[in-house]
Amino acid sequence: MSPRSPSVNEELRRRSRERLLQATVELVAERGYEATTLADIADRAGSARGLVSYYFPGKRQLLQSAVHRLMHLTLAAALEREPATDDGRELLARAIDAILGLAADSPVLMRTHMAGILQAQGFVQCPEQQRLAALLRDTVTRYGSANPDSDYPMLRALLMGAVFAVLIPGAPMPLPRLRAELFQRYGLDWELGVPPGGEPPGGTSQDITPQWPEPEK
Repeated sequence: MSPRSPSVNEELRRRSRERLLQATVELVAERGYEATTLADIADRAGSARGLVSYYFPGKRQLLQSAVHRLMHLTLAAALEREPATDDGRELLARAIDAILGLAADSPVLMRTHMAGILQAQGFVQCPEQQRLAALLRDTVTRYGSANPDSDYPMLRALLMGAVFAVLIPGAPMPLPRLRAELFQRYGLDWELGVPPGGEPPGGTSQDITPQWPEPEK
């Protein structure tokens, strides 16, 4: 039997890594972070325990990469869904709804993810995070930003803040209210994206001229 080519080996490594990421998302959502072990993740992925340590330095970094992958896949599906569009306003609305929707649909997973970011190791720069960042930055550009290098981090910060507000135990903010605030900030009609139903809080939607922050001098 001839040895596998480098491209085949690379594809096998990619699939193995993605199985670990998917298993992490599933198990943490089902059991919570503390009750999920690296051995559990390896078993669910059908991988050797040593592969987890080969790809990831620890469970917290593995979880961040797994959630960033989920966010990237969810965002990509929302942006590409039918009917296809090149309308930057519609694309930004879909992006906001996709991220807020994850907070509403997967609260345990997203709450654990946010808690990890706030701990000592902070924000993990990984391939999954970079793909998510590129997709959000492209959405900002297609929306019409003249300075995506500063406007993308602002959008990211606002989305993270909204997700945090949805997930605060005992004092969550209503998702429609947070959506309305974000849509007003970016001048998006309530009907764009995937509205949660009914009128926006405070009355009917308005066509507001988008107001991007002034570029830093």
